[in-house]
Amino acid sequence: MMITVHQTLLGIAAAWSLVTAILIAALIYRSMLENREEDQIYLDPAEWALANEQRAVVRHVERLTWPIRGLFAGSGMLLLTAVALWLWEGLNF
Repeated sequence: MMITVHQTLLGIAAAWSLVTAILIAALIYRSMLENREEDQIYLDPAEWALANEQRAVVRHVERLTWPIRGLFAGSGMLLLTAVALWLWEGLNF
């Protein structure tokens, strides 16, 4: 029984590590995109390509919102599950 709990806890910890690493990578990527984003751009008609590039950056940042929220939720749930299992194991053995 104890070995099964340890294996389960190890699996949950590994899954949490993976999800959290992906979350950190997504946050870093979003931060890099946001550094390229300008608040205001003053363009003449010859520089519309810069405006299109900024629109693309904003779209990429907006697309990352829901996956990052999902990764936060997944990481939190896995962490809570690991802590609960660890506490349960400690109280029962």
